[in-house]
Amino acid sequence: MSSLSALVKELRGKTGAGILDCQKALQETGSDVEKAIDLLRQKGLAAAQKKSGRETKEGLISSYIHAGSKIGVLLEVNCETDFVARNEEFQAFVKEVALQIAASQPAFVKREDIPEDLIQREKNVYLGQVKESGKPEAAWEKIVNGKLEKFYQEQCLLEQGFIKDPKVSIQDLVSQKIAKLGENISISRFIRYQLGQD
Repeated sequence: MSSLSALVKELRGKTGAGILDCQKALQETGSDVEKAIDLLRQKGLAAAQKKSGRETKEGLISSYIHAGSKIGVLLEVNCETDFVARNEEFQAFVKEVALQIAASQPAFVKREDIPEDLIQREKNVYLGQVKESGKPEAAWEKIVNGKLEKFYQEQCLLEQGFIKDPKVSIQDLVSQKIAKLGENISISRFIRYQLGQD
């Protein structure tokens, strides 16, 4: 029994899930911690998707000024209740997101925020590049779509890889926090200032 409690403790440390959830996940996976982590993540993300439609009227407006005072970020992140807004983990998450914005310079929160004319302009540029490269015409659309996806990953905060773990996107991070804190969380808007830039 002591080995099970040690595994539960390890699993809780790695996932932040509740004791009963950890015990159940270990039972379902034959005490395989890695499989249990995957199972809890799947359940957590599924739970996060269910919560993602709920209204977020509380939250925080946070600021971050980079060392040297040449870059600053003002950011709004919303949640469902003031209780979660005052939670240390939520506040730490908001700071992480502000740091991400300062470091990675996204222009938009999500791809739906990008004006259609800008997307069209990018497509035209990529199409011109592909034509110049001499690639066969049959491959043009696929190459242009690939370049457009890369553009989204660079310009949209939610699609960027997290600076502390590039394998995890900011959207994944939001989903993890929704699963852990039990409320819908949404990144509403941000402004990034850089000295001398419009």
